[in-house]
Amino acid sequence: MIRFLLRRLGMALATLLVLSLVTFLLGAMAPGDPVQLLLGEKASPARANALRRQLRLDAPILVRYADWLGRFVQGDFGVSFARRGEKVAPSILRRYPVTLQLALFAAGIAVAVGLPLGLVAALNRETWIDRAATITALMGISIPSFVSLPLLVLVFALNLRWFPVTYEQQPWQLLLPALALGLRPAALIARMTRASFIETLGQDYVRTARAKGLAWGPTILRHAGKNAVIPILTVLGTSVGYLLGGSFVVESIFGIPGVGQLSVLAISGRDYPVIQAVTLLGAGAFISVNLLVDLLYGFLDPRLRAASAT
Repeated sequence: MIRFLLRRLGMALATLLVLSLVTFLLGAMAPGDPVQLLLGEKASPARANALRRQLRLDAPILVRYADWLGRFVQGDFGVSFARRGEKVAPSILRRYPVTLQLALFAAGIAVAVGLPLGLVAALNRETWIDRAATITALMGISIPSFVSLPLLVLVFALNLRWFPVTYEQQPWQLLLPALALGLRPAALIARMTRASFIETLGQDYVRTARAKGLAWGPTILRHAGKNAVIPILTVLGTSVGYLLGGSFVVESIFGIPGVGQLSVLAISGRDYPVIQAVTLLGAGAFISVNLLVDLLYGFLDPRLRAASAT
């Protein structure tokens, strides 16, 4: 198990290192002078040169990358161009708890809706229940969030008045945006749950358990569930990883002061240090969640640990 863990951890760190290099190079080669963005167009040449030396912008690009990466792993993400020298790290740390809350709410909605819907469809295969669940899941996958979100606002915020149109710093007000974010993951989980349980329930060991008189509940929980849940974890891990990176559209529409909204402001203001930090932190969250999913694979199925160790 330790060898399995170290191998997965090494792959995750290597992926992060490559992503950090790509992220830094894209920001470094982007158009615009960082010194001019920080000081303005009327800054004197002497002051501009002094700031350029302070930021080490006159050094070779690989030296700048090594310096940036060293400061990044220590929690120093650089200074914001748009906010004229404000530290990037505190700005992200202030916003990330809101994004984390939104992601957890959306993931909870996705699991609470997707798992039962897929399981009911699998247990009622080739019936009207199965067809209705399949059509519902297909609609959830096909309709993007920027289409479903205005409809949800129209129904639940404007007509029923259950939620405010904009976020007002109360956690329960994240439920409507979380619902908009969680619909597509819920549909993906439902489809994967249906396919995985149909395949698993058709295995010989499940039929043997049923032939011995074991009820459906214990059969699903003890025999089918442990093997069927592995593909479902893949969809769930991917969805949670994306959600932790922030939602650009939903956070901007609802005025949620999260990482997604910060990314939109940074892109519009060409604030490259913020873009670099958000991109790498989002990638780190995505890779961390998938690393956790890999470890759960090994825990649920020892054959995967044995295959990885060879």
